[in-house]
Amino acid sequence: MHTCTRGSVLAVSILILAAGCGDKSAPPPPPPIDVKVATVLQRDVPIETEAIGETRGSTEIDIQTRVEGFLETVNFQEGMPVGRGQLLFTIDPRTFEANLAQARAMLAEAEARLARARQDVDRFKPLVEQHAIARQDYDNALSNAAAAEASVASAQAVAARAEIDLGYTRITSPIDGIAGKVEVQPGNLVGRGQTTLLTRISDVDPIHVRFSVSEREYLRIRRGTPDPQSPARPGGRPITLILADGSTHPHPGQLVFADRLVDPTTGTLLLEAAFPNPERIVRPGQFARVRAAVDVAAGALLVPQRAVSELQAMSTVAVVNADRTVSLRTVTPGARIGSLWIIENGLAAGDQVVVEGRQKVREGSVVNPIPVAIEE
Repeated sequence: MHTCTRGSVLAVSILILAAGCGDKSAPPPPPPIDVKVATVLQRDVPIETEAIGETRGSTEIDIQTRVEGFLETVNFQEGMPVGRGQLLFTIDPRTFEANLAQARAMLAEAEARLARARQDVDRFKPLVEQHAIARQDYDNALSNAAAAEASVASAQAVAARAEIDLGYTRITSPIDGIAGKVEVQPGNLVGRGQTTLLTRISDVDPIHVRFSVSEREYLRIRRGTPDPQSPARPGGRPITLILADGSTHPHPGQLVFADRLVDPTTGTLLLEAAFPNPERIVRPGQFARVRAAVDVAAGALLVPQRAVSELQAMSTVAVVNADRTVSLRTVTPGARIGSLWIIENGLAAGDQVVVEGRQKVREGSVVNPIPVAIEE
């Protein structure tokens, strides 16, 4: 009885084990990973250089006194446009009007003496020819006339100087531009012993930007210049001005100046670019970035920057093959163009690269590619 029971239990156990072995199977493969992919973009790309600069007026003028006197009036509004010839300041003119009147009176007196001296010469000339008077008297008359002529010339110079000084009491703008703040208020004595700065005027249309570039960048600019007489102009390529708030100035500019030497302490060269500024938005003294195309990369391969992973000085890109498997390729990035990166080695035109979901894939991963367009 017990023997049969143990045999039955053993038989049941064997059947259970056999059934268990028959149900065992391999786990199903994981589903493909959804990733966004983009086709490598190929096109000609301008290679740009960028530098930090400071804006300045195309013309900067210090308005200073030329004569000494009390400032009488200020005839413009600070920070507002002024025109060429517009009256800016007046200095009390009464002293200079008196000096001019005195100089003119002295000139009239000198002219009267000259007239009398010439009359003596005209009267003595026939008499000396007739030997009616001594030759010495005629020579003295000639000397007096010459001295009188010199006196008239001197008096004319004094009168002209007095008239010029009187003109300096009315200070006008020599250019069209923006006036700065008033440095001296009416009632102050100006010009005592030296010139006095009254204000500054800047011509801001066009506005200029001064910046420095490295020797290498300068050589790239210079080699792209077709005119050997114009080393500052990079083949007429426009310059872009980017303002402090990140906005782009709507008017492209051109280089107008390159310094004569490279600074040996910094290895940089000073350049200056001019930009139209009809709205007068850009003012002198602003910090800005300038960007210029110095070369063109023909047929460059471009991918979004987020498609490139960098680790220990090595850059890799995940490429989706035709069988939807992933290959990790080592690439050599070049210049950055906006949100894109030029790839110099490691990719070919038409390759599909992972632009979103890069962290989820490994070498050989099977993916479900979702095509997206590259935002240029």
